[in-house]
Amino acid sequence: MNRAKLIHNLTNYQTSFVEEKAFIPRFISLLTNFHNCYQRTLYTGHITASAWIIAIKEKSVLLVHHKKLNRWLQPGGHADGEEDIINVAVKEAVEETGLKSLKLHMEEIFDIDIHLIPHYKAVQSHFHYDIRFLFSADIREQYVLSRESNKLAWIPMENIDQFVGSNKSIHRMVFKTNLFFK
Repeated sequence: MNRAKLIHNLTNYQTSFVEEKAFIPRFISLLTNFHNCYQRTLYTGHITASAWIIAIKEKSVLLVHHKKLNRWLQPGGHADGEEDIINVAVKEAVEETGLKSLKLHMEEIFDIDIHLIPHYKAVQSHFHYDIRFLFSADIREQYVLSRESNKLAWIPMENIDQFVGSNKSIHRMVFKTNLFFK
């Protein structure tokens, strides 16, 4: 999915969530006005990609406990110049989990989010413009903990609050997952 296709998909993205509707013009503005929006060096904000990985039968999601942010999150990360954002989501999912059974459920955007990343060492605070894609994997496959994470775990979606608290974007993805696999 190149930049033009991503802009097209965002323009046509349908959501019932008010916050996502507000994100769409911000994404399009970033993609239209900053040629380097796929680079982490753009401190205005930059494009990132995430993989929302679920075990369908077990109604669980694979989350990583991120070292720098000290939070449970879906696998994901920087595009580092790569404009095919689906490839970025796959690369990040594999790097952060080691899973080989990943299955992309749709090439369309599953979720979008813009969130502030706090200042860390020499990196100033900035926004991640995150495009999320829906994947599934075999819960029995052995995963591998990356150096970026403290923990990696399959979390039953019914227990998600215990891990992510009030993280609105994760709750939104759980809601969408429940609708998608109804």
